[in-house]
Amino acid sequence: MNAPLILPFEGKTPKIHESAFIAPGSVIIGDVEIGPQASIWYNCVLRADINFIRVGARSNIQDGSVIHVETDYGDGGHPAIIGEDVLIGHMALVHGCVLEDRAFVGMGAIVMDGCTIEGDAMLAAGAMLTPGKRMPSGQLWSGRPAKYMRDLSEADIHGMQRGVKGYVHEAALHSAALKAAAATS
Repeated sequence: MNAPLILPFEGKTPKIHESAFIAPGSVIIGDVEIGPQASIWYNCVLRADINFIRVGARSNIQDGSVIHVETDYGDGGHPAIIGEDVLIGHMALVHGCVLEDRAFVGMGAIVMDGCTIEGDAMLAAGAMLTPGKRMPSGQLWSGRPAKYMRDLSEADIHGMQRGVKGYVHEAALHSAALKAAAATS
């Protein structure tokens, strides 16, 4: 089984909370901090070689996603800051931006440098949020480039919160399955 690759870079070693789930095949490099009960799923890459990445408690980064940063050209650049209870769908690209607590990034979506997605906001699957955009709380944006589509309903926001709880539960199941597989090999 491919263990995750946890790689120090330029004197910075990833810090991963003991309760976080890091799936096999994931690559985590450099100045990365991953909080309690967060989950980094199969074949994700978090590369903090030229700036830092922070992943808050219970946030999940789903299979095949890439998290990277923008370098500091004397202006501080753009780290990738992912708050608590954030959902990032499969194959998303999150680059040098801020995802506030309870933000949602759909499958295959792209979030570019200097963007902010506020809490309880949703970037739809396949959407591309172009540099410097700010998505207000409670809104759904979609398209390439992404634009405001509608306000989210209470049911939409509740569904996102259920998704976070579901991924915490799934991470525990996958962790147990991996430990059981390792014990029998």
